[in-house]
Amino acid sequence: MTRSPRTQRTGALIACAGALAYTVSKIDLARDGELGMPGFPAPQEAYAQVADVTVAQLGNAGLGLLMALVALLLVRPLAARYVRWAAVAVSWVGIAMVGAGVVGFGARAAGVAPSLGDTPPDMGTALAALTVGAVWVAGWSVAAVGAVRGRDRISAAPTSAYAASRSAERPWSKPRTGP
Repeated sequence: MTRSPRTQRTGALIACAGALAYTVSKIDLARDGELGMPGFPAPQEAYAQVADVTVAQLGNAGLGLLMALVALLLVRPLAARYVRWAAVAVSWVGIAMVGAGVVGFGARAAGVAPSLGDTPPDMGTALAALTVGAVWVAGWSVAAVGAVRGRDRISAAPTSAYAASRSAERPWSKPRTGP
């Protein structure tokens, strides 16, 4: 579990990198006019359901940028309680969505879920995409847990001059020095 702000920061930066990798892959697929994920081409029937493949993939790229921004909000514990909790809540929704995608595409790659599509033609690219997704979910989870635990570090600090002066008046709350 997250024990330090450095671990939280690293997890958030890994999550941001994963979201940016997703964004770049979606822009690349939009440029080529393809649906699916790298290594996981969409079945031909899917193209009939999408009016404009480029617009759909660029919309997914925009979602990737939004996820990168949310991950960046977890780099440092935020002092504003509502912003912090909103970032954490959105993060857990994103973690669940990306995690479900990794599990689903993993099942497709393993051939245990034929209803999700054929086994990927290029297994190397598919495994790379799955690895990026799994590391993304792990990093984002570490950052989200750290942000929840970070609230204790933030709220433990005095919030006003009065609170700071009150803690200075209590000698029993001061750390001991010497033997």
